[in-house]
Amino acid sequence: MVYTFLLTIFDLKFNKMNKYIKIAIALLVCLTVGYSASTVTRPSVETWYPTLIKPIFNPPNWIFMPMWTLLYILMAVAAGLVWDKIKEQNEAVKKALLFFIIQLTLNAIWSYLFFGLKNPMLALVEIVLLWLMIYETYLKFSKINKTAGYLLIPYLAWVAFAAVLNASIWWLNK
Repeated sequence: MVYTFLLTIFDLKFNKMNKYIKIAIALLVCLTVGYSASTVTRPSVETWYPTLIKPIFNPPNWIFMPMWTLLYILMAVAAGLVWDKIKEQNEAVKKALLFFIIQLTLNAIWSYLFFGLKNPMLALVEIVLLWLMIYETYLKFSKINKTAGYLLIPYLAWVAFAAVLNASIWWLNK
């Protein structure tokens, strides 16, 4: 049911929207997901997270919010560029956007696992799956719009770094 609803959003009846409106809608979706994840993250960043042993390459806390904001903006532009090709490549675009929605959902779930449940091991397993879904989204986006694919590269790199950081935190605190 959710799958059908989400695909309807990206279906042909919306193909008359201009590219910038599609990017704006994607941005609203991405920033909403980011905000919802932050509601779980914030309390733990102030209480639980400071008690963890972290590796020396752990970035300062202030870097995460601007970095994720930038990544959500890049993701939204990429999704909007792909969505804009729905007239020409209907099935490929629908499939690519489905993977985008899956990875975006996994992105939010990671925060709940790591900060909400305070379970770095479970979050580590999930972030590997997240990275794989981002990579698959990157591949699908790149076939539809090269620029959209390129826009996901910083996200792939950041999540790879986050996975190493997650693994290190789990290892140091097990």
